[in-house]
Formats: sequence, C-alpha cells, structure tokens
Amino acid sequence: MQRRRFKNTLTFPDRLKNFAEELKAKASELRPGPEQEALLRRARRADTAAHLDEWANSPGLQPPK
Repeated sequence: MQRRRFKNTLTFPDRLKNFAEELKAKASELRPGPEQEALLRRARRADTAAHLDEWANSPGLQPPK
C-alpha cells in the first residue's frame, strides 16, 4: 500500500491563522452562547499555536552550545 503524500502550499503558522479566521467568521454568525464561545476558544488556541511556532522558529532563538 502506498502512502499518499501531500505538499502544503502554506506554512504552518499561515494555515493556523486561516483556520482561526474561519472559526471567528463562523462564530460571528452565531448568537451568543456555548457554541459561539467554543468556536472563539478554538480560534484563540490556533492563534496562540501560530505565535508559539513563530517564536520557536525565530532566528533569535539559538540552540545551547
């Protein structure tokens, strides 16, 4: 069995940011309540993950010598 390969065109942080924007757009269509809060919470987590990834891959972060 051959494994399917998929080449991503966007970087990981960009995909996370797009995902967060989609979630925020869906949440804005809902009335206030638990469903909207859950979508906004997922969007905040995606934003945080994108920022952490950018920080971890920043050129200023050097491995120990």
